Amino acid sequence: MALLLRLLLLCLWPLGPLSASEILLVGGEDQPGIRSFVAALESRRPHDHVRFQTTAELPRPGKLKTDQRLILLDSAALEWRLGESAGPPALAMRISRVQAEQRLGKSRPAFVTLLWSDAPLGRQLRLARYLLPQAQRIGVLYGEHSGFLLDELRHAARPLGLEIVAQDWPDARDSRPLQQLLASSDVLLGLDDPALYNSKTAKNLLLSSYGRQMALIGPNAGFVRAGALASTYSDQDDWLAVLDQLLDQPPAHWPRSLYPARYGVSGNQQVARALGLEPIDPNAAAEALAEGEPTP
Repeated sequence: MALLLRLLLLCLWPLGPLSASEILLVGGEDQPGIRSFVAALESRRPHDHVRFQTTAELPRPGKLKTDQRLILLDSAALEWRLGESAGPPALAMRISRVQAEQRLGKSRPAFVTLLWSDAPLGRQLRLARYLLPQAQRIGVLYGEHSGFLLDELRHAARPLGLEIVAQDWPDARDSRPLQQLLASSDVLLGLDDPALYNSKTAKNLLLSSYGRQMALIGPNAGFVRAGALASTYSDQDDWLAVLDQLLDQPPAHWPRSLYPARYGVSGNQQVARALGLEPIDPNAAAEALAEGEPTP
């Protein structure tokens, strides 16, 4: 029996190294946050060789080994990978739908899988309905690069019995479009468009909406901390779970784009009280939203 066991171990020994993958994370700069993420991925995949390099340290993508797994951590890394079609497939993180539209238009390179950083529109709409069940008219500001989302938004709103009231906002310094939208809406839903929702527009957006006792949903957790009512979001553990799942698959099976299946709800309790709403239970909200998630 002992001899048989030793023979079995000898037969299985080569399988470890052969099944390991070389995972290369790429970013424009070496930062503590990136190092923390790399370490977290490394701890989840101890059987793989996980390392980080900046774009400046790397050759052209076509010079890399084709069996490497690339994870692009920022826009600089994505630009580097888009430099040529040759090279290993890549998973691109921290890119929103609006940013992809600006950079890629309708094209979706076959060698890049886009992991969307913005919250899915349908999920944000369901959050609005969950927190504000009486709200029917969903006000949406859009700009030059985010108008393409409106058809998808209307499609997602229809089965929920919600109406999308859209307003173009070509110049964020002009408050009239915002005031017109607030006058004809029940709640404001923020698209993750940095031209519209940024540090310069936040004060005007939040003061204007709450001046009418109207809630702002989204566009992200950062805006919730600034004064929005609530948003869905995915944290580092959620993203690591997505990467874990994808890295277990051959790159040929990776989808062209996807959102993380795991997510949470961020709520601003002070804003909820100011609007006369019940306290937001993030866990209960997430569970309620999960029941309405579309099935694959």
